Amino acid sequence: MMIYFILALIALFLFYLFIISPGALPGHSDPALWEISYAHRGLHQKDKMIPENSMTAFAKAAEAGYGIELDINLTADGKVAVFHDDSLLRVCGVDKLITQCLSTELLSFRLENTEQTIPLLADVLKLVDGQVPLIIELKNTKDWQQLCVKASEMLDDYAGPYCIESFHPGIVSWFYKNKPKVVRGQLSAGHRSFDGTPLWQSLLIASIMTNVVSRPHFIAYKHQDAHHRLSLRLFRQLGGKLVGWTVRDSDDTVECMQFFDMIIFEFFRP
Repeated sequence: MMIYFILALIALFLFYLFIISPGALPGHSDPALWEISYAHRGLHQKDKMIPENSMTAFAKAAEAGYGIELDINLTADGKVAVFHDDSLLRVCGVDKLITQCLSTELLSFRLENTEQTIPLLADVLKLVDGQVPLIIELKNTKDWQQLCVKASEMLDDYAGPYCIESFHPGIVSWFYKNKPKVVRGQLSAGHRSFDGTPLWQSLLIASIMTNVVSRPHFIAYKHQDAHHRLSLRLFRQLGGKLVGWTVRDSDDTVECMQFFDMIIFEFFRP
């Protein structure tokens, strides 16, 4: 009986490895993606004189030779805007959803009371122009499939190195099925970090078991939750990459840079 129990455990473990396995990196993928640290929402400042996800923050990151992590969502007229939150309230002081705004309105909203406005992805791509790699996070928005289509069409014409990531496994899966040559990543964290998400969903994403439907090439994990997770170590042993978010000046930056293949950072310069 013991031998059958051991065999069952081995079979279960192998099945788990199959579930969490990464996708094979596209042969053409740029090695530069894995050889750099990424400025979180651009090289913005803690005093907000250079705001997050602003053209100045992106220009400063490119000038310093850092990769850039940025967030995209759709406007009401279907343009791809670079903005993190669902609402403009925190950053622009306007109680309105980004998805309710027309792209022409974006110039009237100021980021953190500066002269900076909400950019479009097209403007950011033109600015960066392949100088440094990009990590582009697609937000979990109502029309996420349209966001995938619009973003991928724009990125098809972009010559610089980039990859995409999302907390939404459906978005990562969309790229797996429709744009398999695009390097893709699953954003994740410990399940307690998913406020407002049903427990079963947060457990699946935290345990990276959604990999079975999206086969990400990398896992971008909240660095505070990552260090003792066997699943992440197994994922790396199977050929996947690990990215740590968001490493700040008050964190153990040396430990993070040793544990992860790359880091997404803010408020210090690696």
